[in-house]
Amino acid sequence: MTVHTRRGRYLDELVVGDIYRHRPGRTVTDADNVLFTTMTMNTQSLHLDADYASRTEFGRVLVNSLFTMSFVVGLSVADLTDGTTVANLGFREITFPAPVFVGDTVFAETEVRSVRESRSRPGQGVVEFEHRGHNRRGELVCSARRSALMFTRAVGESRNAAPGR
Repeated sequence: MTVHTRRGRYLDELVVGDIYRHRPGRTVTDADNVLFTTMTMNTQSLHLDADYASRTEFGRVLVNSLFTMSFVVGLSVADLTDGTTVANLGFREITFPAPVFVGDTVFAETEVRSVRESRSRPGQGVVEFEHRGHNRRGELVCSARRSALMFTRAVGESRNAAPGR
């Protein structure tokens, strides 16, 4: 019998150019938007005030774009970084080419853009991911490049070994 418990991928398992399509997608609720918006003190009327938003070019409340980015990246965690990452190093080139509205289902994919071993941290390396979110109509709603410090397989497996095994 084989028991599988690990999620995520180690540095040496990531191949430049590979694309991971993360499933399932996620349907955004009004509660998601209101909670995130108020927790982060972003009191922009466009995210909270349906009357105000109805008079904008969008005609309705827009989902907070930082929520969109957060959950697009979050959808990638199980496939790529759960238990295998040391830390996020940064985000760049973040774009929101189309709006997200309450009730939209967003699907995410991640492309591995670069992989390199660290010269100063043995057993670790830097990966650049490009996370992309699309709505159910196939429109790109978010793109973000993220650099992460990741464990190699040998180091990661020794750190994650269950006690007594």
